[in-house]
Amino acid sequence: MSQTMGDNLKRLLAPRHLAFVGGRSMARALKRCADGGFTGQMWLVNPHHDHLDGIPCVRRVADLPCGPDAVFVATNRELTLTCIAELAAIGTGGAICYASGFAETGADGAALQQQLLNAAGDMALLGPNCYGLLDYLHSSALWPVAHGGKPVEKGVAILTQSGNFAYNLSMSDRSLPVAYMASVGNQAQLGVAELMDVLLDEPRVTAIGLHLEGLKNVPGFARAAHKALEQGIPIIALKTGVSQIGAELALSHTSSLSGSDALYDSLFARLGVIRVSGPVSFVETLKAAACGNLPSGKRLIALACSGGDAGLIADYAERNHLALPKLDAGQRAELAQVLPSYANLVNPLDFTTAIWGDREALQRMLDTALRTDTDAAMLVLDYPAALTGERQECDLLLELFCAALSRHGKRGFVTSAFPELLPVHARERLHAHGIPALQGVEDALAAWARIADYQHHRRVLLERGESILEPLCPRALAGRGVTLDEWASKQALRAFGLPTPLGVLSTPERAMADAHLLGYPLVLKAVSAELPHKTEAGAVALNLPDAAALKAAIAQMSAQIAAYAPGVAFDRLLLEPMAAQPLAELIVGIKRENDFGLALVIGAGGILVELLKDSRSLLLPTTDDAIRHALLSLRSATLLHGFRGREVADMGALVAAIRAVADYACANAEQLLELDVNPLLVNARGATAVDALIRLGDGYAR
Repeated sequence: MSQTMGDNLKRLLAPRHLAFVGGRSMARALKRCADGGFTGQMWLVNPHHDHLDGIPCVRRVADLPCGPDAVFVATNRELTLTCIAELAAIGTGGAICYASGFAETGADGAALQQQLLNAAGDMALLGPNCYGLLDYLHSSALWPVAHGGKPVEKGVAILTQSGNFAYNLSMSDRSLPVAYMASVGNQAQLGVAELMDVLLDEPRVTAIGLHLEGLKNVPGFARAAHKALEQGIPIIALKTGVSQIGAELALSHTSSLSGSDALYDSLFARLGVIRVSGPVSFVETLKAAACGNLPSGKRLIALACSGGDAGLIADYAERNHLALPKLDAGQRAELAQVLPSYANLVNPLDFTTAIWGDREALQRMLDTALRTDTDAAMLVLDYPAALTGERQECDLLLELFCAALSRHGKRGFVTSAFPELLPVHARERLHAHGIPALQGVEDALAAWARIADYQHHRRVLLERGESILEPLCPRALAGRGVTLDEWASKQALRAFGLPTPLGVLSTPERAMADAHLLGYPLVLKAVSAELPHKTEAGAVALNLPDAAALKAAIAQMSAQIAAYAPGVAFDRLLLEPMAAQPLAELIVGIKRENDFGLALVIGAGGILVELLKDSRSLLLPTTDDAIRHALLSLRSATLLHGFRGREVADMGALVAAIRAVADYACANAEQLLELDVNPLLVNARGATAVDALIRLGDGYAR
């Protein structure tokens, strides 16, 4: 992004004046901005009317007194092209293109979209095919319809690829403080990555929420997400569209382990992005982060006035790995003086309804409980219906809890057992104090745990150094490519430091003499790029003890291959020493996702690789520390630690072997389609790759 375009984007996100181009719907949009508190100049541009709904019209863009900071263009696509060129010519900061019919419709639309980009020049452009931008920091609503938000002093920024999601979210009864909400549409110029980067320069943005189908600019997203990680601004992502793209082209086991959605998980994991599963968890997690006063750990003191609520807290805290430290003897003694004898003096604390409405008793209870050595405090509070006239006791407890958090310098949140029983006035009161008002105890504890986890993982990720590395995003490669045989694959990887057996490339005629020099026991394999899965073809014979066994194996292999693949020549053999029994077998591979990146896949290997599906993916480039962490996070990692009295695996050699595969992939990123090392054997004295497969794009330099 050029400096001029970056400056124009900042104008779009903090406008001093607005313009709307279109008909009556734009007159209503302008009125909504005025009603919402926008105090700058606003103009309505329409070539056919002097007034619309009482709003005076400017007939032409060229007649505007200056280039507006932000413009909403709601005309058909042909007029949009002309309007954007005219706006750019008068120095407009940025424009929202509402019209559809561009790249989303096919090749002709894509050509029009390129014309749109050319017309915009350095002017910031959001869309086309988007609902627009809601800016509640500056009361600017560049939006075609009604919306449910209101001005805020600080809050979260939400970027979505669905205009309807944005509309519905603005209407939701959740009291989420939204600073910005953008529907990004086709992302012709401004996409998720570019908007994130600039939004992170606004100190009043406390968290970023992403509703994604996919990313157009993975390296740019990674740069922005690393910036957020450094600043401690949580990113919460709701990613839709789980699929396994390109599986029909896969030759290797690696591709069966790592679909496209797993690679998004890998991207998010290396950048500290919090992934959630649905709209409710999306909103509640954003609310937990919105105040900007994040918890420093996972220890909670939890308060409720019901044993049932306390039981729910205990269950959901355990499920989300939140700790509930015990009350000390002094606290229990103090609480016994305030609470009835039947109160259970534990954490979570059921303080009962016996002190309900008693200001002094509630304050003493809160002061005692909040002395617990924890990172945060939580209160479960369900309001009755307004018609009962019994809400004042809840308001009192809310007031006292807020004051106690401030007095004790403790972070905290309030939730309700049922989402609808924390009314809007209570939520807004809490948010005014910087205290998250979460709805539904199950969702609340899950959301709080995610934010507490973020704080810990953020420090770890920054120390690990992986987040600063920009992911490789090589160009797309079409076709099945060219598969290297095992010998060629091993030689290519060996040049990058991957340990392989010291084998001999032989022929059926020379095999006996070569084996005599190599020594027994040995392994016999047919060498052919047309046999990527040798076991099924009968092209592997293990642990051959002598020349007689080798001679018999060659004859049997020739017959089996002729039956399995009649057109494949049996003219090259690989002879290797038989490897010692390993402590563990691993698979190490490379998965290529077109327009996304290259991933290093590490998993439990051998013949059970697809059955166990125990794997981790790391986007490239990566670090040795990240490789080690991925290995240790496998379910089968216990095999590396001296399982049942066995030796401990040589982790240094194992990491170095995997690093060699990663280095080869990075060096050959533009042509590598897939790679499989299976199995990689590891023992107490090293690691050895006993099989390998590489597939390169058509036309690679051999």
